[in-house]
Amino acid sequence: MSTYQNAEPMPPTPVVLIVDDEPDLIELVSLTLARMNLATAAASDLAGARALLAAQHFALCLTDMRLPDGDGLDLVGYIQERHPETPVAVITAHGNVESAVRALKLGAFDFVSKPLDLGVLRKLVATAVKLGRRNPGGTVDETAELAVSPASAPRLMGQSSQMAALRELIARVSRSQAPVHITGESGTGKELVARLIHDTGARAEGPFVPVNCGAIPSELMESELFGHKRGSFTGAVADKKGLVQTAEGGTLFLDEVADLPLHMQVKLLRVIQEKTVRPIGEQREMPTDVRVLSATHKSLADLVSQGRFREDLYYRINVIEIRVPALRDHADDIPELAAAMLRRLSARLGVAAPEISSEARAALQYYLFPGNVRELENILERAIALSAPGIIALEDLQLRPNVASGTDVEISKVPIAEAAVSTSAESVSALGDQLEHMEREAIIKALEQTRYNKTAAARLLGMSFRALRYRVKKLGIE
Repeated sequence: MSTYQNAEPMPPTPVVLIVDDEPDLIELVSLTLARMNLATAAASDLAGARALLAAQHFALCLTDMRLPDGDGLDLVGYIQERHPETPVAVITAHGNVESAVRALKLGAFDFVSKPLDLGVLRKLVATAVKLGRRNPGGTVDETAELAVSPASAPRLMGQSSQMAALRELIARVSRSQAPVHITGESGTGKELVARLIHDTGARAEGPFVPVNCGAIPSELMESELFGHKRGSFTGAVADKKGLVQTAEGGTLFLDEVADLPLHMQVKLLRVIQEKTVRPIGEQREMPTDVRVLSATHKSLADLVSQGRFREDLYYRINVIEIRVPALRDHADDIPELAAAMLRRLSARLGVAAPEISSEARAALQYYLFPGNVRELENILERAIALSAPGIIALEDLQLRPNVASGTDVEISKVPIAEAAVSTSAESVSALGDQLEHMEREAIIKALEQTRYNKTAAARLLGMSFRALRYRVKKLGIE
């Protein structure tokens, strides 16, 4: 009897579909992938590719952009519609950035330029095959995709339709290598979104390197991002690896990317476009394999029109855009978020997690949170310190006047979610009167400080002139 009778069967060899009408290129790619223990199948046109895709599952489809009966974009769209579990990468002519960007927007996993750099090709294929092994031969299940993140990874909480849509979009972009730009107000959790994209994608085993572009002095930024060779400038006493190289095989997250100086924007564009990096003092370009995610609370489109951000870089980092909703736009999620934060904060402080009184819970949902999730956490951390043991009362929250920075939200139109508030109609009404009184006092104080200059008072309160004018009239302030 064989001693290997109970051994697990070997997994099937992944097969890569190559679509190109150049026999020499097919042979080159096939030999390269054979050395990676991968099998290949080939088609010379769209019709042949579609027939093969219908017959079997492929770990990756690698297609040229120009085909006899169409182009690679047609195949990208076809695969996204009929075989979404199969990553597809396109081969573009050198410098044809527009084609690469169009392919990525259509859902392509990645791109590689001619003439083929076999090292770059091998890394692309290895990453794609990892992704295929996470979901071998099946349909894409966004819920399952998010579930593969490590248990220690932070979660994107909330059951609202906005958060469900955000999780679904994160799951989809995790299956791509396209640059993603994350927008949203300060404090909404843009870095958390970036980490989830990394943790649920094929690069999860690689490093996640966050960089706050606004925190690095301009004169040090090139060295920090790209590294330097010893002796390349005064003080360069040793070779230094840059953050781009530190992220090799993983994800580089550029937070507040709008703060990048123009001269650094040119160099970042080359990293994304050519997939190479040149440390200061180095004479040659070095290949790099990183996925670039970026974020800012500013409008890059406005900065482009002002000449403060390069248009070509804007289109390269904004291939896919994800907007993180403000907390006031999914207020129904506040009770769940607050409960989770209280558990975490209390564990860190070594105390029992307090309950939130019904009045305090209603006030949290009524409040507009100009600082979003970050402000909610700060409010609760302060409330734990101020509250009596076991319960957080309304006065422990110390909420600011109910205005949203940069918005014209009418406070009277902000709903209190019935499911989260267990108070009577009378107590909610009393709470509204109390909050309105607090707001009235804050507005009067600001007007007095500015000698009733409404423009200056609005600026002091962190609201627009129009919103202040509305509130003054609504509250009957003379």
